[in-house]
Amino acid sequence: MSLLDGILGNAGEMDLEKLESELEEIIIEGEKIEGGYKVLRDYFVFTNKRLILVDKQGVTGKKVEYHSVPYKNIRHFSIESAGTFDRDAELKLWVAGITGPLEKKFGKKSSDILKIQRSLAKYILN
Repeated sequence: MSLLDGILGNAGEMDLEKLESELEEIIIEGEKIEGGYKVLRDYFVFTNKRLILVDKQGVTGKKVEYHSVPYKNIRHFSIESAGTFDRDAELKLWVAGITGPLEKKFGKKSSDILKIQRSLAKYILN
């Protein structure tokens, strides 16, 4: 992910080994990380059990909020692929108890939005 993508709010795919190391105290037994995407300091992670939103706070980023969304609470989701003039792909999630969707943007080259859609469909629709 380039700095410009980060500034524009575009997510870039993260290394699975790094995610496993950073989330070793958060992940439960039997839970497997499927993929993760970073926007500047914050990132979100898809596991086989839930979506984890990680919000690094403050100047140093040492204060961290972990927000877990079980897949059963995702009521609706949509993806929008990148186009010729609109170069960003977009993911929207509607979660029970939250007004309006959670939205994440992906740079055209930084990730495979269809892979994310397949992962969500696998866990939400089964």
